[in-house]
Amino acid sequence: MTKKKRHRPFTVDDYVEGVLSRDRVMVARTITLIESNAKKHRELAELVLKKLLPHTGNSIRIGITGVPGAGKSTLIEAFGSMLCDDGHQVAVLAIDPSSTVTGGSILGDKTRMEKLARNPKAFVRPSPSGGTLGGVTRKTRETMLICEAAGFDVIIIETVGTGQNEVTVRSMVDFFLVIALTGAGDELQGMKKGVMELADSIFINKADGDNKQRALQARAEYNRILYFLQSPTEGWKPKAFTCSAMTGDNIRGIWDVILKFEEVTKDSGVFERRRKEQLLEWVDWMIEDELKRRFFENEAVKKQLPHIRSNVLHAELSPAAAVKKIMEIYDNQK
Repeated sequence: MTKKKRHRPFTVDDYVEGVLSRDRVMVARTITLIESNAKKHRELAELVLKKLLPHTGNSIRIGITGVPGAGKSTLIEAFGSMLCDDGHQVAVLAIDPSSTVTGGSILGDKTRMEKLARNPKAFVRPSPSGGTLGGVTRKTRETMLICEAAGFDVIIIETVGTGQNEVTVRSMVDFFLVIALTGAGDELQGMKKGVMELADSIFINKADGDNKQRALQARAEYNRILYFLQSPTEGWKPKAFTCSAMTGDNIRGIWDVILKFEEVTKDSGVFERRRKEQLLEWVDWMIEDELKRRFFENEAVKKQLPHIRSNVLHAELSPAAAVKKIMEIYDNQK
């Protein structure tokens, strides 16, 4: 019986060449590589990213959030398809909350954007958050760079809209869009107000049929609120608009607003300054992430932590004393 020939492992150059030639399979494999927490994969991913970095930065980065039910995925599909028709290359990175039971992604955005996912000029990738903001920061930022190196000139990062990741995503995009809808309950409306001050623009979706008039009223209300809020972007005043992903009404208006935003902020220098600030912020996040990883991978910590946690549960140690003790164990091992 003939043994099946084993394929050699992919090299750094294999990944780099695959991404730069926009080989969709290799782009996906490279993203899978950087999402891995295995040490050998981390080291390989760092080498790949280092070679890809000179090819990054040539996109407009857009964050999109909104309450569940606002029609974000339908709107992103309509918006992304329009951009592809215009000749743009669009990558959608949808941050999925990871299931606390299975650890897997639970949104399945690719199934909600079937048309866009099939478009040869688009790339849709659900990106599990790993349950931590640090995970979102590291994985999503690096995935975004891979997509830029592959030539995607519009990067869309969609959050689930529960209020967890919006501030983090705001720190890695150029333009932050909040999708709203009319008729939501007070609780959902309150959540939206929490992210309104992050918004560079608000679009009220589902402004069609019997809902059109209510959407126009909501737009006026949002504009009144935005008037009194401090803009998250210097030199830019956020405004609210209506649109309908279902009918396509004013979907192009979203792009018009983003292009105007890009023009204004690039002319003033704010665009480039924000990119630099975000880069340094990423360094700080990475330092925290690396320190945390090294701490929990320390052999002495792994050995003693379960015992110390047990002492806390049995009221033999206070949480503060437990932290002090485990930090002393870690410090003595360095």
